[in-house]
Amino acid sequence: MRRLAAALASAVLGAALLAGCGSGSSSSGSLPTKVIDVTLTGGVPSPNGTKIDVAVDQKIQISVTADAPGEIHVHSSPEEQEFSYQAGADQIFDLTPIPAPGQVTVESHTLGKVLFVLVAR
Repeated sequence: MRRLAAALASAVLGAALLAGCGSGSSSSGSLPTKVIDVTLTGGVPSPNGTKIDVAVDQKIQISVTADAPGEIHVHSSPEEQEFSYQAGADQIFDLTPIPAPGQVTVESHTLGKVLFVLVAR
């Protein structure tokens, strides 16, 4: 009886440990949404060319505050994304998560500048 109980406890512990050892992409659903604050004031962007780490398949939002209307372009694959913003604060845009490791450039078409580069790992 003791052997049976020990074997059962070992099997349950092993299953619990394996459940916690998923791949990076399947566990990213539990990651919090990455919110990136973008400020566009007087023709000067912030961030300005910064690399930002994200997880593969992580949800990403851009929160834009701008003093004039414009467009943000996301050079993602398989389809690129564009967002138009107005003058004002806290305009939220949801990006399509990056499905594989790599880099995605996000730029201001209006200013002709790279805002940031997402680095998915």
